Amino acid sequence: MDFFEAVRIRRSVRSYTDESVPEEVMERALDAALLAPNSSNMQTWGFYWVRSPREKGLLVQACLNQGAARTARELLVVVAEPRRWKENRNEMLRILTGNQAPQFALDYYSKLIPFTYGFRWIAPLKWLLFGVVGWFRPTPRRPWSGRDIEEVSIKSAALASENFMLAISAQGFSTCPMEGFDEARVRRLLGLTRADRVVMVISVGRENPARGVWGPQIRFPRDKFIKRV
Repeated sequence: MDFFEAVRIRRSVRSYTDESVPEEVMERALDAALLAPNSSNMQTWGFYWVRSPREKGLLVQACLNQGAARTARELLVVVAEPRRWKENRNEMLRILTGNQAPQFALDYYSKLIPFTYGFRWIAPLKWLLFGVVGWFRPTPRRPWSGRDIEEVSIKSAALASENFMLAISAQGFSTCPMEGFDEARVRRLLGLTRADRVVMVISVGRENPARGVWGPQIRFPRDKFIKRV
């Protein structure tokens, strides 16, 4: 399917038919998700494909038993996992060193990443440092706190989610990204830590033509949002 056609037909589907989703459709879409851009290539995300009938039933309950979850053939939980930054930083250094990467790249992962992602106990000092430097030259003001790192991870996971949903659309199936869920219950179900953030639960299936979408797609005038500066 043409990319722009996949973007155009993607809708949040609230009800699915009983048709199963081929496993290869999900696998291709997951591969597409892993190719999404992400901050510093740290890949602090996790994708939990819930397939066990018992766990799937509990996840549907945690999603407030809404139709998009209840009728879904497949359910994917997208998680931001900022705690993975150390192991992923080490893996990046290993790969870059083996490929004889330039020194600035090695310095970035060996010095800058630990400073921004770690040392959370001096977060106020990092805020002050970035602010002072910013008076004299352009400089990134964030991340300096644990909340900032969490936000960075959530952004990366959201980008991957869009890749996944468009890949599903391109293969003729439908999705619905859900934010209506009990995050504490989802974390407990998946064995996540309190540091992990459930970004969204994505349902997948074949759209029910009778009640899959609630009406025509509504978008406000483009000039309300697109500004030429």
